[in-house]
Amino acid sequence: MAANKPSARSIAGAGSRPIGVFDSGIGGLTVVKALRELLPNEKIFYLGDTARIPYGSRSAGTVERYSLEMAEMLMEEDAKAIVVACNTASSVALPKLEQNFSVPVIGVIRPGAQAAIAASRNRHIGVIGTRATIRSGAYEKALRALDPKVRVASRSSPLLVPLIEEGWLDDALTDRVIARYLEPLIQEGIDTLVLGCTHYPLLAAAIERAFGSTVKLVDSARNCATAVQQLLDRKGLRAPSGTQGGLQVALTDAPDNFLSVAKEALQLDIGEVQLREVLHGMPHL
Repeated sequence: MAANKPSARSIAGAGSRPIGVFDSGIGGLTVVKALRELLPNEKIFYLGDTARIPYGSRSAGTVERYSLEMAEMLMEEDAKAIVVACNTASSVALPKLEQNFSVPVIGVIRPGAQAAIAASRNRHIGVIGTRATIRSGAYEKALRALDPKVRVASRSSPLLVPLIEEGWLDDALTDRVIARYLEPLIQEGIDTLVLGCTHYPLLAAAIERAFGSTVKLVDSARNCATAVQQLLDRKGLRAPSGTQGGLQVALTDAPDNFLSVAKEALQLDIGEVQLREVLHGMPHL
């Protein structure tokens, strides 16, 4: 496939163009929240693939194809950078996205791994995420690239996303599920836990309620936002001072209950949600 080359129009005035963000659904709004707080002058276009959620149970090839389609749709919005606000997509599709698009592409895994290495005292780090993210071994690779002697304990936690989407953030059942997933990791001796799904920051309070200060939580959403800020500065893509920032949200299917959960939990001013038809077949790159 040929790379998606920038036009003269896209090069000019790059700072005022939006940051494109996509996720398999609406969980990536945790990344948007962090971006809005850190970069209030930036315009953000968020695309949630609600028609095909979840990515976590899909094959690597399918996730790669979906990710290429989402990125192509963001390029149609004249995005100046693409943020893959999905751990599953970041774990399997990032190389293909970097290969096929000329704008900077950043995922959530490397920033999360860097923050975990910095936070850990005993070099024993836990990771929870979707089955696809854990199966990919992406966090282990990223963590060991930074510190070859780090010990990593990973566990897929597929029940957490539906509980979050139901809005059961402060619920006894959710607390029991969290304990079931995390107690074996705590017993193994981890001192740092990477929340390897962009939904999971919404459960940070519940995890802290269960385990107190036993483990340091690493929120990949917040660390991704910091990495985006650094990338924009490095590439000279920051919005000019005084620019009016904003957020547009588009979904590939009608929003479900989780949109109201995200609005309430994240205090995001989302406004009118646009609907976008999913592209059929591979994008034309």
